[in-house]
Amino acid sequence: MSHVIVIEFVSLDGVMQDPDGSGGSSQAGWAFRYGPEPVAGDPFGLSEVLDTGALLLGRRTWQMFAGIWPGRDDPFSAKMNAMPKLVMSRSLEHADGWQNSAVLRGDLVTEVGKRQAEQDIVVMGSASVVRALMAHDLVDEYRLMVFPLILGTGTRLFPDGAAPADLALASAGTRGAAVRLVYTRSGNS
Repeated sequence: MSHVIVIEFVSLDGVMQDPDGSGGSSQAGWAFRYGPEPVAGDPFGLSEVLDTGALLLGRRTWQMFAGIWPGRDDPFSAKMNAMPKLVMSRSLEHADGWQNSAVLRGDLVTEVGKRQAEQDIVVMGSASVVRALMAHDLVDEYRLMVFPLILGTGTRLFPDGAAPADLALASAGTRGAAVRLVYTRSGNS
């Protein structure tokens, strides 16, 4: 069985909202205040998954990424552009704005279950998708880039009322001012 891997830029207080500034929130662009090192290249160490996995995104995240990634041609971007992309959306008719993208119309949990048997699934951003997967205990691994700031407000990765989960630290390392933490379900490390 493959894994569901959630990757997120988060503040020290767990806010994942608008790290790049595209959402126009009052704290917009906070991840880029620390220079390129924490965000450039493959900050989450995904190279092994990009060749064989699929990217799962919510509609808003997919639309934002579809406006950015197709125009990039560095090695990491080439892998992102080539991998299959699954878009969970009730309103999107088609996903032809970014190669290898397909809209998922069914139940998220069922769709992930079908695909998880075949390949790793990486979820980036996409708070509603992540929360639905967490609610059904489907997340196997969290790769978090934690930035040294407290935002105090915004969408948090783990909201109040989230189900408890036991995780094991698989790795930790610095990338500039940020820290990359990788947690797996206890027993999966």
